[in-house]
Amino acid sequence: MDNPGLSVILITKNESANIRACLESLAWADEIIVVDSGSTDDTVELASQSGARVYVHDWPGFGAQKNRALGYATCDWVFSIDADERVTPELRAELQQAMRGAEADGYYCPRLSQFCGKFIRHSGWYPDYVLRLFRRGTARFSDSLVHESVQLTGRTSRLKSPLLHYSYLTPDDVVRKVEHYSTAAAQQMFRSGKQSNWLDAVLRGGWAFLRTYCLRLGVLDGSAGWNIARMNARTTYLKYRKLAAMKNQPA
Repeated sequence: MDNPGLSVILITKNESANIRACLESLAWADEIIVVDSGSTDDTVELASQSGARVYVHDWPGFGAQKNRALGYATCDWVFSIDADERVTPELRAELQQAMRGAEADGYYCPRLSQFCGKFIRHSGWYPDYVLRLFRRGTARFSDSLVHESVQLTGRTSRLKSPLLHYSYLTPDDVVRKVEHYSTAAAQQMFRSGKQSNWLDAVLRGGWAFLRTYCLRLGVLDGSAGWNIARMNARTTYLKYRKLAAMKNQPA
C-alpha cells in the first residue's frame, strides 16, 4: 500500500548549522516547506538545495509563523519539526505506519533532548511528548509568541520512537536561549495582563530550580541536571524580572 502524502513544515532564522541534517532526516517526505524570517546566513540557500520550498516573511511570533507554514502545506498529513530536531529511521517507520493506519487524527512523539553533549532522561525533559504529526485540516497552532502548541480537533495517539532534539549544543547556546525565551515569555505575559515584582521573580526562580533538580529528578542527570536546573531557574527569574520592568509600559 502506498504511503499517504506528507508535508513537512518548519520555521527558521539563521539555522545554517542545523538545517541540512534536519531536512536530510526527512528527505523521504513528499514536500518540505520552510518559512524563514530573514536569515543572514545561508539557511535559505541550504534549505533550497535540500529540496525545500522556501518562503520569507517577517516575524510575528512562533505560533503565527508556524500557521503561515501550515498554510502552504498541500498533502493529507503534516509533520511539524524544528531545525534542531532529527527524525530517526525508527521514527520514520512509525510515522509512515501511523499515516497508513490513520487510527487517529494526530500523533504525539516522545522527544529526547540533548544538553551540551548529553541526552537527558530526567529533569522533566523526557519523554516530553509533543504533537507533531496531524491530518491537515484538523489542527492549527496557537498564536503564542513562544511555547506555541498544536490545537487539534479529533483523536490523538502516541508513538514510541523518540524525536531527537539537539537544543543546547554549547554553553553559549544556553545563554542566548535563556535571554531570548525569557524576553518573549515576559512579553507574552505582559500582553495577557500579568504582573510581577522582584520578590516574585526570586521566589519563582528558586522554585524552578527545586522542581527541576529534586522533584523531576535532575539529580540523576549528574552535572547536566544541575546545569539544567540552574538554567530553568535563571530563565524563570529573568522572565518575571522583565515582566516587572514592563509595568509602566502600555500593553
